[in-house]
Amino acid sequence: MNKVSYSIHQNVGVININNPPLNLLGYGLREDILNQITEAQSDTSRALVIICQGRTFCAGADIKEFNQTPQTPVLPDLITAVEASKKPVIAALHGTVLGGGFELALSCHYRLALYSAKVGLPEVKLGLLPGAGGTQRVPRLVGAKAALDFMTTGAPIPATEALALGLIDHLVEDDLLAAAQLLEQRATCHRVSGLKVCETSYDDKFFAEYHTKLAKTMRGQQAPQRIVDCVEAATRLSFADGLIFERNQFMVCKLDLQSAALRHVFFAQTQAKNSAKKYQAKLLDTQQQTNITRVGIIGAGTMGTGIAMCFANAGLQVTLVEINQQILNKGMLMIRKRYQSTYNKGRLTQEQMQQRLQAITPTMAMQDLNQVDLVIEAVVENMLVKQDVFSQLDAICAPHTIFASNTSYLDIEAMADKVSRPEQLVGMHFFSPANIMPLLEVVQASRTDNATLAAVMAVAKVINKTAIVAGVCYGFIGNRIYSRYLKEANLCLLEGASVAQVDQAMFNFGMAMGPFSVSDLAGLDIGYKARQTLTKEARGPSKFFRVTNMLVEQGRLGQKTGAGFYRYDPKTNQRQVDDQVMVWVAQAARLEGIERHAMTDTEIVRRLTQAMTDEGNQVLNDGIAQTASDIDLALIFGYGYPAYLGGPMHTASVQ
Repeated sequence: MNKVSYSIHQNVGVININNPPLNLLGYGLREDILNQITEAQSDTSRALVIICQGRTFCAGADIKEFNQTPQTPVLPDLITAVEASKKPVIAALHGTVLGGGFELALSCHYRLALYSAKVGLPEVKLGLLPGAGGTQRVPRLVGAKAALDFMTTGAPIPATEALALGLIDHLVEDDLLAAAQLLEQRATCHRVSGLKVCETSYDDKFFAEYHTKLAKTMRGQQAPQRIVDCVEAATRLSFADGLIFERNQFMVCKLDLQSAALRHVFFAQTQAKNSAKKYQAKLLDTQQQTNITRVGIIGAGTMGTGIAMCFANAGLQVTLVEINQQILNKGMLMIRKRYQSTYNKGRLTQEQMQQRLQAITPTMAMQDLNQVDLVIEAVVENMLVKQDVFSQLDAICAPHTIFASNTSYLDIEAMADKVSRPEQLVGMHFFSPANIMPLLEVVQASRTDNATLAAVMAVAKVINKTAIVAGVCYGFIGNRIYSRYLKEANLCLLEGASVAQVDQAMFNFGMAMGPFSVSDLAGLDIGYKARQTLTKEARGPSKFFRVTNMLVEQGRLGQKTGAGFYRYDPKTNQRQVDDQVMVWVAQAARLEGIERHAMTDTEIVRRLTQAMTDEGNQVLNDGIAQTASDIDLALIFGYGYPAYLGGPMHTASVQ
């Protein structure tokens, strides 16, 4: 099958691209398009249209080529030829037009799109910048600020918004080719390169201020800052010189460790999202994968309501069970408030909000779960309570129903002992807030079968979660590694660091929050109670949790009580350093026989990151994680490890 075909219809030369599934602009496709553009210059057509088959217009470059020697024509060569065409070239856009695909469209003289299309330049998410003229053409169309807002976030925007900005020229309901043929009658070669950036869209302070803003909102990342430099170049250089500057900056980004790390994360996510297929391939002829459309959630607290929203957002029917009417009412009110807040921010329509609310049916009757395809318990973290829930479900639910526990630490095997079909029981560890956090740990017990895993991994993709498969151990992948990280933080505290120093060192490293701030936010009593269920041997040496225990026993449970490792202002909830904590730290060090000494931020970062890597290696050796990249995803999407460093396993591999 030819990936690019050409024909003439009513004076319009149609360059038809068919390179499924995403029409990625790899070397072969670039060459074919360039050949058709070149040959069409001398035929009888009066205008050209570039149109794609399948679900989308070109969705970007082939990222796999970034690690290879570039083959000509490179994308800038193709784009230069398109814009230089002596015949008007019309881009007919549908689907999700991203990256190099949208840069190709920008080089065309007109851009038509379906109303349903989206466009974007997401290169920043890979530590890159648009390197085929995007940083030079976009500001010429929409001005400096709108261009930077568009490119530094990397988020795609609807075609209607793109039309309002000036990135698209015309929207159509359905027939792109017919619209292009009509446009041909009045089309001229309108080249974006001939425009200038509107001078009212920036002033003398604008670019410096934008740099400062990005230093806060996209902390530690280099690519967004280089995009600002490129847009500034568009305001002061000729288009040709601006392209040279942009290309140089693109190559700097491409060779940067941050881009290598973000590309590692991208491929790890792709691999994780395709995991369902791996388990589907293992199914026996006698096995059938459950298609999950009806979901039951037990528990209407913070986790249960968040999980319910995950499935409702994806259009699945949810039955939310809670044995306490007051808690059930409070949970539904919480869900309504969250949706209302999203609606108020313009991220949901009234119709979408009502559809999602109507997808959730609250009930106090466990019997209402008798026909669900998947049921997830999100009750208190207590083994006896969870076992009792599964015993009840085993008698109520249909034979095909998959059982899942949202436990963070507890033994899935012990829960499977309480059902007659243990092969259909699995862990589904969501992270709070469940409706926002992208990570899902799918915990495979020894008896969990491939049909169950395939179904759960498939529905994880439906609800837009990055799902990784974990084995059974205390804390699974994420919490086990993060617990080791917290232990090392506490040890640094006893040996000489301060609470604020450890937090600031890890924040400066790139973590979303320091370890003690996270502990206060989560609640110190959670870990305290969890430790009480463990044997002395399982808890480990007291030096790892002595300070935390002292705080809990003083009634300092974190933000919720106004004090933990820090004090919190009762009105603003602002964090404040509390000198009394360091008095207790010194006391704990004496009790442990530890002599405190000054510690550098570099030593703190080295020790805490090494703790994560060491535990990650042990998790791999124990068979709890399937790949090192799964560990990286867990720490990035569940615990705030900086994505631009690629996760602890990737960071260690490039040091």
